Amino acid sequence: MTVNALKEGTKLTIEAEGKLGTTSAPELEKAVKNNIDGVTELVFDFAKLEYMASAGLRVLLSSAKVMKKQGSMKIINVTPPVMEVFTFTGMADILDIEAI
Repeated sequence: MTVNALKEGTKLTIEAEGKLGTTSAPELEKAVKNNIDGVTELVFDFAKLEYMASAGLRVLLSSAKVMKKQGSMKIINVTPPVMEVFTFTGMADILDIEAI
């Protein structure tokens, strides 16, 4: 998996490409933790994310908890296979998600 963090002022966009599973979730978590200070808008761009396991959901939920205190978080460009995971787990009702 490839993770890119783009910080513009108080907005942080994190792009994830590939498969987000147990072995790659720490990379996503690190990108969030290393850049979250002072962020009021967190955006995950999943346009190139092919797969997501429960470890990825954990990172997103912990990020949402932090952002609830300091701003907003949304997940954009969610591919159909990843959207299935959000829907199946009920996370689609909890998180701000925009499908492709």
